[in-house]
Order: sequence, then C-alpha cells, then structure tokens
Amino acid sequence: MKILAIGGAGYIGSHVVRTLIDKGHNVTVYDSLYSGLKENIQPESRLIEGDILDYVHLRDTLAQGYDAVFHFAALKAANESMTKVEKYSVNNITGTINMLNAMCETNVNRLVFSSTAAVYGEPQYVPIDEKHPLNPENYYGFTKLEIERIVHWYDRLKGIKVAILRYFNAAGYDIFGRLKGLERNPQNLLPIIMEVAAGMRPKLAIYGSDWDTPDGTCIRDYVHVNDLADGHVRALDYITEKNESLLVNLGSESGISVKAMVEKARDITGEKIPADISPRRFGDPARVIASSGKASEILGWKAKYSDVSTLISTTWNVYKDLRK
Repeated sequence: MKILAIGGAGYIGSHVVRTLIDKGHNVTVYDSLYSGLKENIQPESRLIEGDILDYVHLRDTLAQGYDAVFHFAALKAANESMTKVEKYSVNNITGTINMLNAMCETNVNRLVFSSTAAVYGEPQYVPIDEKHPLNPENYYGFTKLEIERIVHWYDRLKGIKVAILRYFNAAGYDIFGRLKGLERNPQNLLPIIMEVAAGMRPKLAIYGSDWDTPDGTCIRDYVHVNDLADGHVRALDYITEKNESLLVNLGSESGISVKAMVEKARDITGEKIPADISPRRFGDPARVIASSGKASEILGWKAKYSDVSTLISTTWNVYKDLRK
C-alpha cells in the first residue's frame, strides 16, 4: 500500500515506518520536525515537511494518492498538557480534525491512530482491558479520548475505517539497531535512566517508595516499540481485509517496578545510576498493567520483545556511545 505516516519521524512513528517498509509498503513521512528527527527517516521512504495544522498542505499531500494514513502527530507530555491546554487542544484535536477532513476530501478511507492508555485514568482494576471505564486524569489523555470519539463519527458518517491502538508504556529501540534518533526531552522512565547511565543527567528521581507494591515503587506495563510496530501493521491488515474498525490495547501484560527497572539497568549497563527517593507525584497510580487479550484474539498479536532485558539492552545500545 501507499501510506502517509503523519508524525512518522518521531520515536514510535519511525519504528512503525521501518516495519511497514519491511513488509513491502511504500511509505511517505509527513512531519513538522517539531519533535521528529530527520535522522529517523529511512532511506526507502521520503519526507514531506509539513504541519498537521496546515490544512491546504496536508490536503494537497493526500491528493497525491494514498491508501492509508498513520497518525502519530500529537503532543504527549502529560504534565505540560495540564498547563498548556490551548496548545494541546489545537495540535491534538484541531490537527486531527484537519487530517480527517483532508482524508474525506481526497477519498482516503483507512486510518491507524496512535492512542494511549491515559484514556483510562486511575485503574479501577488490573489488568486493564478495553471495557475499563474511561476517565483520563490529564489533558493529554482527554485529547486522545476526544479524538477516539471523533474518529468513531467519521467512521459512521464518512466511512473511514480506523484502528485505534491504546498503547501502554512504549520503550526500547529497534532490535536490529537501525534507528538511533533520541527523543527530545524524554518524559518516560527508561530513557531517563539511560541519560543518567550515560552521564547526561546527574541522578534519577524515584517518586515514592511506599506504594502498595512488592518493593514499594510503582509498577508499569512496558511494551517494546518493535512489538508496537508489529501491532500497527496487523491493525492495518485487519481494517483492510475486514473493512471494519478496531479498538485494542497494546501492552505486555506484565508489570515492571521502577526499582526493578533501575536495578536491571545497573546490571546491563555496568553503571551506578544514582537514584534518590522523591515525594509521590499527584495522580500516579500504584500499578498499571494491560490486558492485551483482544489484540491477541483479533490480530494474533503478542508482545515478543517486551521483557525487561530486551527493553533495556536495546535502549542502552543507542545511549552507550553518548557516555560522558
């Protein structure tokens, strides 16, 4: 297929683009490079620099003839979203409406959408399945949930078939070492651990050591980015073959505590990785673990590379040459 990957120069988007190319698809990346990187553009793809808010440019790009759109172009810093509501509203919600309207105008009727487990909010039970109540606790999660609702209407009224993929904690780097572009201003635990290991920051803050978990630190479900990419390709195949929309979680179905992640990173990197205990952060749940049974049943998908050793070692392969 001929695919337009909006935001395809970013961390997750670039890994999905690489996998799509591996599967024989013709991929064009449409990216403003606000957070995406030119070095993530694969030699078999091409880059069109453009903003999702530039409707005319986006429409004219889609008019070149595409079979499907992959949408990764969202701002995603949960804490920032709570203070910069206008910025997140315009980029995430207005930008997505621009994209959907451009798809309608150019008769592109397949969409794979990068959503998030943040739509669930505080877990009422674990593992979290797709039937869990939807109550996001940050504005970023709210924007993703609103987009899910909007695309459902475009499916119903305009016939755009959409795969909504709710990620848990994306982590790791390409298992074959083909992608090495670092995230700008990373917010997640593993790249921050790696920055400490590489001497790029002095120490790590562990937010709370008295949670109701075996070692007192928060537990999260980390899913390797290659596993996520595989899920995206399977989702495209599903909506194409079935001509129906799809909503699934993509998670490893296992939890890793902050302390366990840090200790394993010390073992793999051979670095001390200093860490201090800090006060709990407001809104942090003790435990978040996915149920990915629906993805397994419908897509035949299962996380293959999401064990803690692979998550850390593939990430360290990118960071170790930056040691100071």
